[in-house]
Amino acid sequence: MPTVHGLEFSYSLYALPAGRFPFKRWRWELWHGANLLAAGWRLSRPDAGRALRLYAAEHGHRLFGLPVPPREPHIARGDLKPGTTERLAIGSITALLVPRGLELVPAAL
Repeated sequence: MPTVHGLEFSYSLYALPAGRFPFKRWRWELWHGANLLAAGWRLSRPDAGRALRLYAAEHGHRLFGLPVPPREPHIARGDLKPGTTERLAIGSITALLVPRGLELVPAAL
């Protein structure tokens, strides 16, 4: 029986170091293979996770030629803890969000 590997996006989510801004920011990046699809920053980790989910859903729909569902504020809510894998089901697609570059983190951390 053949095994089918589904749609998979990798992400990077981390707190930005303090700089000229007096508030904490979270940097997010969405990758598909070696291609950076979207990146940005948000003021809270749940907002950054929401942005990751929405951009992954939009790109997944475009990838298969499907119409992108309208953005609704409640669709992608919830925290995405860095380093966790999550199954995404928004609109007509399902995808897997997996952390990027875990093999680069030293074991002592």
